[in-house]
Amino acid sequence: MSTLQPAKKNIAPSRVNSAFKQLMSLHWVMASSYLVLFVTGSFMARLPRELLFRNSLYDFHKSIAVLTMALLTLRIFILLRVWWNKYTKRPPKFSKQWLKTVSLHTSLYIFMWAVPVTGFFLSNSYKNNNVKFFGFVLPDLFPQNSELVSLGRSSHFWVAYTFLAFILLHTASQWKVVRANCRRFLNFLKNQQAIGD
Repeated sequence: MSTLQPAKKNIAPSRVNSAFKQLMSLHWVMASSYLVLFVTGSFMARLPRELLFRNSLYDFHKSIAVLTMALLTLRIFILLRVWWNKYTKRPPKFSKQWLKTVSLHTSLYIFMWAVPVTGFFLSNSYKNNNVKFFGFVLPDLFPQNSELVSLGRSSHFWVAYTFLAFILLHTASQWKVVRANCRRFLNFLKNQQAIGD
């Protein structure tokens, strides 16, 4: 009987170390990246144009946006792999809760894509070769058109803040997980402080 117990214990770690673990790691990296985008975006929009570091801040903001697009692409591939492994074995139960969860997450993925794309639209409309990835100039996704700058600015603003509203909905729906992670983080800080003392 005792020889079977270690084998059972080994099942859970192999599942945890799968694509789902990669998804969760990417989740937190992307959450941090979007936090940086929101903070820098709202900060730099209020800066006077004559400030010297304003352009550097815009370039940094755009570089993080390009990074989030790359991470989003990777995340979608991993998610499709997770879904394939999960739903080829057992099809989903189309309950109200399942549909609600899928609708919310689909909306989040659409906004994760739409926020940087509307930002590229704004940048490209304003000026050619205006999006750089940490110094490397990227090809334009949209043609330069000064008449569309105001449309680009308003669409980027509204899509970003609608995305923020959906993030708050997502946080509320995962409140138990958020609280558990906060507790873990606070315990980690206490342990680090104890080690330092």
